[in-house]
Amino acid sequence: MSGHSKWSTIKRKKGAEDAKRGKIFTRIGRDIVQAAREGGGDETANAKLRMAVQKARAANMPKENIERAILKGTGKLEGDTTEEINFEAYGVEGVGIVIDVLTDNKNRTLGEMKRIFNKFGGSMASVGSVLWQFERKGWIVLAGDSLNFDEVFLVAAEAGADDVVDEDGTIVVFTPRELFAAVEEALTEAGYEIDESELKWMAKNETEVPVEKAIQNLRIMSELEELDDVQGVASNLMMTDEALSAFETA
Repeated sequence: MSGHSKWSTIKRKKGAEDAKRGKIFTRIGRDIVQAAREGGGDETANAKLRMAVQKARAANMPKENIERAILKGTGKLEGDTTEEINFEAYGVEGVGIVIDVLTDNKNRTLGEMKRIFNKFGGSMASVGSVLWQFERKGWIVLAGDSLNFDEVFLVAAEAGADDVVDEDGTIVVFTPRELFAAVEEALTEAGYEIDESELKWMAKNETEVPVEKAIQNLRIMSELEELDDVQGVASNLMMTDEALSAFETA
């Protein structure tokens, strides 16, 4: 898991850069839309939405932007035609990639993704050809660097978590999809602060490729995540420390 932890760290740095460039509202807005779509527009009953809205307020996102995003997510915004789509693709050396998209123009989004694959290698895949290699799981990152691992483990396990991992000093909790909200709520009630949480596609098995090919796949993933319509990108790439270090310095 250490490679995936470092990839998350790289993305957090990228998030900070996005904030400086003014892109943060777009990304937080997508998070609010997705949270409202999955769990409804009531913050008190939807922990994921509550967290997304808190992040929006912390970033000084205008109230009307937040309200509009919630309405989009719940389908109450008149004229809104956004749809949620899972695209499947192959990266370099056959690495499987799953792309979660929220878009009001499927053809535009598909064209943007194809441009990225043409640039770095790989191709879009037919429905079902890649997704079978993944499973949907809850992913919860706890804030704080002095947490007691055993205590967190007991709380999470009792609530139904699959696993608790210490990733380079950061505690990450993995849950079955159907118990994601319950585990998140149990951790919050136990007094833990949640830094990040979401449902993710996670590879059942990882594919190892040469470093130069891994870098190409990481570039594909990074550029896909830059697209405004993309909610998330997952792959079955084995993210080695060597490949990630080379990617950061490339």
